[in-house]
Amino acid sequence: MSQNVRQTVDRVVRSTRVVTPQGEVAAAVHIAGGKIVRVAAWGEVPAGAALDDFGSLAILPGIVDTHVHLNEPGRTEWEGFATATAAAAAGGTTTLVDMPLNSIPPTTTREALSAKRTAARGQCAVDVGFWGGVVPGNLGELAGMVADGIRGFKCFLVDSGVEEFGWVGERELLPAMGALAQLEVPLLVHAELAGPIDAAAASLAELDPRRYATYLASRPPAAEEEAIALVADLCRRTRARTHIVHHSAASALPLLRAAHAEALPMTAETCPHYLHFVSERIADGATPWKCAPPIREEANREALWQALADGVLEMIASDHSPCTPALKAMSEGNFATAWGGVAGLQLALPVVWTQARARGHSLSHIARWMAERPAKLAGLSERKGSIAAGRDADLVVLDAEREMEVTPELIRHRHNVTPYRGERLTGVVCATYLRGEMIWDGARLLGNDRGDLL
Repeated sequence: MSQNVRQTVDRVVRSTRVVTPQGEVAAAVHIAGGKIVRVAAWGEVPAGAALDDFGSLAILPGIVDTHVHLNEPGRTEWEGFATATAAAAAGGTTTLVDMPLNSIPPTTTREALSAKRTAARGQCAVDVGFWGGVVPGNLGELAGMVADGIRGFKCFLVDSGVEEFGWVGERELLPAMGALAQLEVPLLVHAELAGPIDAAAASLAELDPRRYATYLASRPPAAEEEAIALVADLCRRTRARTHIVHHSAASALPLLRAAHAEALPMTAETCPHYLHFVSERIADGATPWKCAPPIREEANREALWQALADGVLEMIASDHSPCTPALKAMSEGNFATAWGGVAGLQLALPVVWTQARARGHSLSHIARWMAERPAKLAGLSERKGSIAAGRDADLVVLDAEREMEVTPELIRHRHNVTPYRGERLTGVVCATYLRGEMIWDGARLLGNDRGDLL
């Protein structure tokens, strides 16, 4: 690198544990104009550059969370741009991609995307991109939405839970996937089919809806297995980039493994709650744990961890899907009527690290699963996802050995209803940088409007 470039450096952030694509190294991250211009030796600090020295604390690329329900406009009482992005900054997440449903209107038209952007402007602490939705009847909107900046599309193969966002079957999916293949953007799929769920419901009608075992039985693994088989076939026929969101059922992993062996353009994620909790320890009536697909047994959890290690599951995203406390029906403890979704955006990094380190995984794995690969999914690899020259200087400083207890006061989501309350986690975010500027100092948000709309 030329001397002129080195002289432009305005800030250096360094540690003896910087997580780069080549592994953990002692390094000085040189920053100019919000970009990383060089990952230099630890002792290299250009004259005149501000120095933030974090000793032996770990420095990772900012987390890229590609599965977040921000809900604004329309359901801002559930969550919104200001509260969610503040929580993201506090948890080391520097880029979010917003899911198209739960807002009103849902992001299924160019007009709705414009409304979403208008709602977001001026109240994002971190960078935010947008997924669109594939729903019945909106095939003609897809190309225009991509032209307007949509990074890809989400669909449901089963009831989404909100009437504004309809589910699609093979008849709608086949032409949509053909169009997305031409547009070169991914389709994200909620992969459950209604058939096995409806069949299970018939046998559970007389069982206690307060029991978690009843809810678990209502979303059988067969729903995921059949959905992934259908999606793999459509992926084969269209060659559309296809991504399975929030994968839960270990019994469906062989289908993903087969798709990899066939070199289909098909990937999959799982979520922190599937990697942390197990159904055997979820109390009856504990509706904050309700999500779809459900949290399954301990053996299932361990199979998901192995699939991450093997590369069958490529990445981890939060699927932060909050609602008002009333919608969680906690006083009744009724899993049948409670809203399904886990709130955990702020806690995703320490939750995953707590479980990963217990299984011998490294911070390099965390960077790959939670930054590099999500950035690739969203088409952001040139800017986000790694500590390397040319990338945005999005960094998270983590005390990887320090423990914390999740208390209500800690949580910066709009509501503090989360299954992680009371959990002891390892890994405390000490600072978060967005394009070279500190936006979280370990205790305070330093700016709530610095994020860009991607």
